[in-house]
Amino acid sequence: MAKRLLDLLLSSLGLAVLALPLALVALAIKLDSPGPVFYRQVRVGRFGREFRIHKFRTMTHDPADRGPQLTVGADARITRVGAVLRRTKVDELAQLFDVLEDTMSLVGPRPEVPRYVALYPAALREKVLSVRPGITDFASIEYRDENTLLAQSRDPERTYREVVLPAKLALQARYVDEAGVWTDLKLIGRTLRAL
Repeated sequence: MAKRLLDLLLSSLGLAVLALPLALVALAIKLDSPGPVFYRQVRVGRFGREFRIHKFRTMTHDPADRGPQLTVGADARITRVGAVLRRTKVDELAQLFDVLEDTMSLVGPRPEVPRYVALYPAALREKVLSVRPGITDFASIEYRDENTLLAQSRDPERTYREVVLPAKLALQARYVDEAGVWTDLKLIGRTLRAL
């Protein structure tokens, strides 16, 4: 109950304070390339329920038709404005709407696409999906520069599946073990400092 109240309070406050900057981000996206302001992708949420996450669009419209789901390094599909939004993580701020809709929390395991959730070991899958997914957590701080790491790999898809994903799952399981309002506040603070 306290977690949900914290989510509602901080996401509402965040959207109110950031209304003008977010409107400017939306305008920049529209001026930079044709297509919608938001990118909506199916992710797996609490108890395995799928939902469509909000992100500010950072790639050309319909990039799925022109490449993999995994974005690596200087992907040609990333727009000029999109590169700035990704580097600063501003594209993730649209998920404040998901927090208001109660499909996400401010803090919790990052929601993954179904094809990667299918690779989760059963015990970790049940544990990680037992809580509402979040905008930030231990794994999103630790793997903030995941694209750069994957760009250095000869086989980014394999590196993600065999190295990054298991490490992120371990950190997400740690979050579930330590979940609480105080942990959430500390992770929000660490995230803000990392940005």
